[in-house]
Amino acid sequence: MSDHITITPAQGTWVVRAGGAVLGESTGALELREGDYPPVIYFPRGDIAMAFLDGTDKTTHCPHKGEASYFSVVTKSRTLEDAVWSYEDPKEDVAAIKGYLAFTPMEEIAIERI
Repeated sequence: MSDHITITPAQGTWVVRAGGAVLGESTGALELREGDYPPVIYFPRGDIAMAFLDGTDKTTHCPHKGEASYFSVVTKSRTLEDAVWSYEDPKEDVAAIKGYLAFTPMEEIAIERI
């Protein structure tokens, strides 16, 4: 694994909400720590209500993780553009996050351990 990235099981049950609606709840989430950045919780795709997510054309590149693809979250009141990302084919050192989803923390999105 990259010397500055660690991936561990996220302890407990994690929930993600957007616009007040629960998008998912998981006991199988992963916590990724990268350097000095805050930890990021990655949710298994099977634990997320994918009907609320729309794939977008946005991609970004991380030299340590690979290419990320993005989704927008559709809530009752608005669409949160490119608020979710996933590594469909991550680099070998971080293969554990393949197909998992991470959510951008913002006013409309809450990621909490319950």
